Amino acid sequence: MSYKILSISDVIVQSIYSPQIRDRFNNIKFIISCGDLPYNYLEYIVSMLDAPLFFVRGNHDQEVEFGTHSRHTSPAGGVDLHGKVLNYQNLLMAGIEGSIRYRLGPFMYTQTEMWLNVLNLVPYLLYNRLRYGRYLDIFVTHASPWGIHDKQDFAHQGVKAFLWFIRVFQPLYYFHGHIHVYNPEEPTVSVLGKTRIINTYGYQEMELF
Repeated sequence: MSYKILSISDVIVQSIYSPQIRDRFNNIKFIISCGDLPYNYLEYIVSMLDAPLFFVRGNHDQEVEFGTHSRHTSPAGGVDLHGKVLNYQNLLMAGIEGSIRYRLGPFMYTQTEMWLNVLNLVPYLLYNRLRYGRYLDIFVTHASPWGIHDKQDFAHQGVKAFLWFIRVFQPLYYFHGHIHVYNPEEPTVSVLGKTRIINTYGYQEMELF
């Protein structure tokens, strides 16, 4: 079975934040957000496409987002993947929020703390292997893996634990954000082993499987 999905992160795309979204992105099965996007933007996409949202937060996300008449701690109708492993329509998904800590603020972690985030997933992945015959199909993070799509500056360096995760558990797809792309020559899709690694800056529309 194939799944048409929309993945988004880091920047509001005007062609998405418009009434034309239904015509532009029809038959979307679900949405993946890799962080650094306003909750009201995510809620708009969910309501217009009538599709489930799975998300992790980025290092620029707020713990509380204030609207005109409301305060949100998460996008309404979305499923927070951070630290979770779940089965959605026979797709095994997991996620880790945030980036490497380079200043004070929420949703940032040291390399050691990222290792702990990843290792906490391992018992659930082993259970998946026993029950479903595979560890994971989709891994969602905000930061990129170490040495893949990352940058030289400290704020945008990759996460070492994520690279280990890919090599050991080999999810079919790995979606991340955090790395802004301004040069059309810059690669946004890489492959390591069985894993297709996608920088979803702005958006990516894909058929899975």
